[in-house]
Amino acid sequence: MSGDDVEHASPVPVGATPALFTGRRWFFPSALLHELDPDAARAGRRPRRTARDWAVDFSCFVLAVFLGATAMEALADNPHVPPGLAAVDQVIGALACAAVWLRRRWPLGLAVAMTPLSLVSDTSGGAGLIALFTLAVHRPFRNVAWVGGINVALVPLYYWVRPDADVPYLVSVPFVVVLTVAIVGWGMFVRAKRQLMVSLRDRARRAETEARLRAEQGQRLAREAIAREMHDVLAHRLTLLSVHAGALEFRPDAPPAETARAAGVIRESAHEALQDLREIIGVLRAGEPDDTGRPQPTLAALDTLVAESLEAGMKVALDQRVEDPAAVPASVGRTAYRIVQEGLTNARKHAPGTEVTVTVTGAPGTGLTVRVHNPPPVGEVPHVPGSGQGLIGLTERATLAGGRLEHGHTPGGGFEVRAWLPWQ
Repeated sequence: MSGDDVEHASPVPVGATPALFTGRRWFFPSALLHELDPDAARAGRRPRRTARDWAVDFSCFVLAVFLGATAMEALADNPHVPPGLAAVDQVIGALACAAVWLRRRWPLGLAVAMTPLSLVSDTSGGAGLIALFTLAVHRPFRNVAWVGGINVALVPLYYWVRPDADVPYLVSVPFVVVLTVAIVGWGMFVRAKRQLMVSLRDRARRAETEARLRAEQGQRLAREAIAREMHDVLAHRLTLLSVHAGALEFRPDAPPAETARAAGVIRESAHEALQDLREIIGVLRAGEPDDTGRPQPTLAALDTLVAESLEAGMKVALDQRVEDPAAVPASVGRTAYRIVQEGLTNARKHAPGTEVTVTVTGAPGTGLTVRVHNPPPVGEVPHVPGSGQGLIGLTERATLAGGRLEHGHTPGGGFEVRAWLPWQ
């Protein structure tokens, strides 16, 4: 595997890369280590030979020389080859054997050059087979198919022009063809094994990256869910605290009974807020958002919510036209409760003193419709800081439940929140 393999390999994710070969790097091919080293691949550095590469290259060189020497002896005994041609053949074979050391840098060029040399030189046949094997290891199949096919096609012509003195033509040609195909197949097998290792490496890194992204996404979703739940749960309580604390601040001369009632509401709201906060913290520790802490509110708890608002001094009219609120699915009922809770909180902050109308209608199969409406406030309303995330969170809740939510000002100047939730 060389520079061309880098172009065809899968992209390596940017990030920290563990050391894959820490103790015996010399035992692996340099091209494979180059593929498994993303820093080297991105820098464009050429792979440096390892101890294994030097041993393999030296063995290939010795093998090429041995096959060339064997062919040289056969060439000397071949009456069909004149001495001058035999001398030229030996020179070409020596150069071909020396060129074996270049097989890693230019595998395609060496194999192409060896094709005509092997046709005119017996002693370069071993170097030609080694070049063909190197090409099959380091280059794609299309290159191997062209060069290998030309080599196989030239075998009958070679033995027709320069027949072997000891082996018949019909034996030499099939033997060399089978030998060439076997060498090409061996090289392709080595390449496939290396590509499999690189593919497994990329797949493992991709799996690690996807797992990390899933974990980060899960954390982000969990943070959003926690923030939404804290807003929905605590905003209602803290608004009660703010309203009654403000009343005590601006009405120091209020009757003792009214002051005591406001203080009681503040104490009760603070107690409920602390309980809700403990519940959320318990969910964070236990990791079970629906099964720990106090029971989650449902549609049947709307009466209690409205009663709390009435006790706090709000004017609320509840019109609930659901025959059996307990039959509403828990997730739908909880979403409806949060919508009414947020609507009452917004009305308390932005339209104090107005009468809020809460309408809940629906039946199985038609869905559940929730409407919270308040008329425009009378007089100037003091500015109450808000993040604007409450209605966004309600829209997300309704969407996650399979429904929809709309909100905005009415023609009369009031404000309305309307939601539809599925009820199978």
